[in-house]
Amino acid sequence: MAQYKKVALAYSGGLDTSIIIPWLKENYDCRVVAVCGDIGQGPDELKGLKAKAKATGADEVYVEDMREEFVTGYLWPMLRSGAVYEHKYLLGTSIARPLLAKKQAEVALQTGCDALSHGCTGKGNDQVRFELTYMAIAPDLPVIAPWREWDIKSREDAIAYAAAHNVPIAQTTKKIYSRDRNIWHISHEGGKLEDPVNAVPDDVWMLTAHPWEAPAKPGYVTIGFEKGRPVALNGKPVPPVKLLETLNKLAGQHGVGRIDLVENRFVGMKSRGAYETPGGTILMTAYRELESLVLDKNTQHYKQKLSLDYAELVYNGFWFTPLREALDAFFETTAKDMTGEIKMKLFKGHCDAVSRVSPNSLYSLDIASFTMGAEYDQKDSRGFIKLNGLPIAVKAGLKKKKKSKNR
Repeated sequence: MAQYKKVALAYSGGLDTSIIIPWLKENYDCRVVAVCGDIGQGPDELKGLKAKAKATGADEVYVEDMREEFVTGYLWPMLRSGAVYEHKYLLGTSIARPLLAKKQAEVALQTGCDALSHGCTGKGNDQVRFELTYMAIAPDLPVIAPWREWDIKSREDAIAYAAAHNVPIAQTTKKIYSRDRNIWHISHEGGKLEDPVNAVPDDVWMLTAHPWEAPAKPGYVTIGFEKGRPVALNGKPVPPVKLLETLNKLAGQHGVGRIDLVENRFVGMKSRGAYETPGGTILMTAYRELESLVLDKNTQHYKQKLSLDYAELVYNGFWFTPLREALDAFFETTAKDMTGEIKMKLFKGHCDAVSRVSPNSLYSLDIASFTMGAEYDQKDSRGFIKLNGLPIAVKAGLKKKKKSKNR
């Protein structure tokens, strides 16, 4: 086993990274630099994090507030792309990993670390996301991935290791869900969720009310966009982080943003998880509605194709790549006229647009109205149909000719 003097660990304070600190010191006899990013996990998760890391053996601890960078540099570009993985997943965990890994690698270089470490399992996507980012930011630093080295085989084993080394953790063998939270979403995995035959237990959900217990009257919110960026709520300018926090609270009250998903992991297996993305669900829905008003048909349809590619790229961890930058340039172009207001109705888990307004709208009431007007000459449609149907008519004529020949 190679020896390292100083290792930077991506630290969250959760079960895996909490036991990795003593494990690294025990197996590598190294100094440990714990690096944590505040990307909106909430005060409960971050409270006492530095003290906990120190108490479990970390020599240095860095907790960086990256909420603004996360929202404006990662979430807003993803929002403009329209990326949704496998019809449902709004990529809350996937989009956060490149930023966290980037910060970890930067701290490692700044503090003279000679290795990087993470708590991702050898079965998951996160190991790929972290290590692809390391290759982009600190390609010369080797990676220690304990889940690919140690004898711990399960979360139960990890809990037992924590107990044996006096590491304080929130998980127990009865409360064993693995959760990942940031300002965009929270994911829930493990426990009863591992078997897709089981319904999601009611006690899993944390950010959203049960839809049947949500208010009996709908809630409304108007989102103002400027060149593809959410900038206002109900006509008043709101800073990015505050805007998303406000939407999270409102959507959560109305039970908006839950999904139960069986997904295809990048590493080749299927997994099942439950996700809550309250504010993100409102924003994604509202942005699509604004696009329907502003984008021309060809651009809108082509963007839908590229959105699928972007979603897969983010999911698989290829954030720091020329392709992602090129796709962002395309989506930035499509967003230049995305200015307007979308009024959303929230009710019992549903999220729907009820009003769409934009100074760049391509919707013409004169043309679209059932009332006949001079803007659109309906006689023109005869030639349009004939030209578009020409291949169909030629094919039908050929079939008819062959049929009569065979009689």
